[in-house]
Amino acid sequence: MSRIVVLDYGSGNLRSAERALQRVGADVTVTADADAAMEADGLVVPGVGAFAACMSGLSAVNGPRIIERRLAGGRPVLGICVGMQVLFDLGVEWGDRTTGCGQWPGTVERIKADVLPHMGWNTVRAPVGSTLFAGLDADTRFYFVHSFGVRRWEMEESEVLRPPLVTWAHHGEDFVAAVENGALAATQFHPEKSGDAGAAVLRNWLRDVVG
Repeated sequence: MSRIVVLDYGSGNLRSAERALQRVGADVTVTADADAAMEADGLVVPGVGAFAACMSGLSAVNGPRIIERRLAGGRPVLGICVGMQVLFDLGVEWGDRTTGCGQWPGTVERIKADVLPHMGWNTVRAPVGSTLFAGLDADTRFYFVHSFGVRRWEMEESEVLRPPLVTWAHHGEDFVAAVENGALAATQFHPEKSGDAGAAVLRNWLRDVVG
């Protein structure tokens, strides 16, 4: 049974994430303890609300350093919703610019759509070879709640490093719905609120990324 820590930094659906991970067979602890977060088989970084508030809370528990150290050792990290957004370089909300964790280049900004927030069920376009979406049909729907997102993928291709797998969704325009990048994975949607589809994504992550 994989030992998973859901990082408690004052933001996110902590108990929902805990229950969803327990449902697919993980041994889950919700904590802000840095040692526990470092030693776990997998770390989940949830997040709801504003980018700046999440980064403030994350920094208060040394979250960016924990994430960086885990990834340097090839240890799995999964970001959810704003927990995905803070993995990028920059968040721009209502004129405020906030530096993120910088694991991926790119900017989180307001999505151009007639109706915001983007709230409810939506399909995604997963790339060939995806681990997170393995076994799921193209018309599978996931639950989103957000007004901001990553509208452009900005990481340059490398001849040395394997490129991340980027999944897209559409609401008014295309935006990044998930990223799979070795030990680092993230979803803009809430797998813990996405029923059987979300459980399948979490199960795939536990089995094929956490191991």
